[in-house]
Amino acid sequence: MAHQDYQSILDVTVHCANECEHCEDACIGSMPECARVCRDCAQICWTSGAYISRSSRFIPLILRSCIEICEACAAECEKHSENPHCQKCAEACRRAIEQFYKVATVAGVA
Repeated sequence: MAHQDYQSILDVTVHCANECEHCEDACIGSMPECARVCRDCAQICWTSGAYISRSSRFIPLILRSCIEICEACAAECEKHSENPHCQKCAEACRRAIEQFYKVATVAGVA
């Protein structure tokens, strides 16, 4: 697939990484486990974005890992309903997961 074919998934990936980093910063002192999983999720999203931006043939495989980590991040953040930043992070992860599944399923790795 050409780069332009991946633009929407790249946008979702960057948005998720940004929300995870914001949540990590907000949780670092009071909720270390949430901060850790957000850091991992942001990192895999940034890595996925790099693969997407260069239209790598490994995008579906990278996104499979990203799905697993985004699932863990969303589940952790959803535990903290009192924190709007956690809820925004969980929502961004869920949106990303939905898009990642589409690509991974088409490629036959989901």
